[in-house]
Amino acid sequence: MKRLFLSSKETLTAIRVGLFLAFRQIKRSSKWTTLLIIFIMTLTFLNLVVVSGILVGLIEGATVAVRERHIGDVGITRLKEKEYIERSSQLTAAIAASPDVAAYSDRYLQGATVEANYKTRRKETDLVESAGTVLTGIDPAREEKMTGLSKYVIEGSYLEQNDYDQVLLGSNLLIKYLGFESTAMPALKNVEIGSKVRIKFNGISREMTVKGIIKSKVDDIDRRIYMTDSQLRSMSGRTDYNVGEIAIKLKPGVSADAVKQQLVAQGFDKFATIQTFEEGEPKFLKDIKQTFAMLGSMISAIGLVVACITIFIVIFINAITRRKFIGILKGIGIDSMAIEIAYVCQSLLYAVVGTVIGFIIVFAILKPFFDAHPINFPFSDGILVATLSGTFIRAGLLFLATLIAGYIPARMVVKQNTLDAILGR
Repeated sequence: MKRLFLSSKETLTAIRVGLFLAFRQIKRSSKWTTLLIIFIMTLTFLNLVVVSGILVGLIEGATVAVRERHIGDVGITRLKEKEYIERSSQLTAAIAASPDVAAYSDRYLQGATVEANYKTRRKETDLVESAGTVLTGIDPAREEKMTGLSKYVIEGSYLEQNDYDQVLLGSNLLIKYLGFESTAMPALKNVEIGSKVRIKFNGISREMTVKGIIKSKVDDIDRRIYMTDSQLRSMSGRTDYNVGEIAIKLKPGVSADAVKQQLVAQGFDKFATIQTFEEGEPKFLKDIKQTFAMLGSMISAIGLVVACITIFIVIFINAITRRKFIGILKGIGIDSMAIEIAYVCQSLLYAVVGTVIGFIIVFAILKPFFDAHPINFPFSDGILVATLSGTFIRAGLLFLATLIAGYIPARMVVKQNTLDAILGR
């Protein structure tokens, strides 16, 4: 109990002596051993930050893709009981006039079926290759400004406003890109650039030429067919200019919720569902993001345990091999707390140096690299998600684990009988 009631002067003396002993131990220890321990701490820190960051970044990349290539910062869709957004012309005029809006795209949507082998069937009884899709009418220039859709045309070329009877096919409508055949997700065979496809909806049948193939890694896009809005209006006999959805990209720093409230204040919520991206983000993305975050935390926890065991072993072996020295220190009056502080400081130094190196690697090398060169996963462009606040929390956990792992073995050795330690018994 006496140790719990040391005076502040005695405590300061123990700290100073402990720091001196720690400095001496580190200075006299093997440089290669010290470098190896620091290397292990750096790898442990990277495991805490990078592994979970990549797992979360895999889904974050998909989330960013949905936001930038499809929904936008603010997404507007039809009411559930309506076929389209009523008063779309007034709504798009208000959006275009807003100083907070950088770009927008209003899209006509029509459920349809696309067919491929209707000309090459050997028998009339042979089934026609077909797939359900959403026929999407766009203004090519506005869509390009909003989402940069042309960047995701992997074959052929992008639409132009005067293109007639020409379409862009989503890659998931083609077995060539889908990679498998399934009755649950039908796709077309042998469709290339320049192929003819037949599109049917509401009793209307039209033959069109494939001008390009889109692969955006966003399912809602890659199962669609794109054509010019003017032709889709003409085919469907639409003269009201009411669209099916509107995607809005805001200028940097603008609050999506504020823009939403502006549109609500003008009464447009009576004719459409207006949501910020966070409100309209697909639920499965949120669920997967939480799942991957949990997996990353579990893997990081395992790495933290490994780091604790490593530090424990290093400090324990170091203390055991120096039992005689520790006994002599105690015999000449050095307080046990000072000796324990020496070993704790030694372990914390390893953690601090390893963490600093890890910080430099993460924020100066890895994060800029992955931001510039995302990992090409099949369903997303993965990035490294690492925030300063989250990284500091992980560093704090590593320090805490290191402190405990350094203190326990030191305490185990120091509390041994002084005479036995000196005599090596």
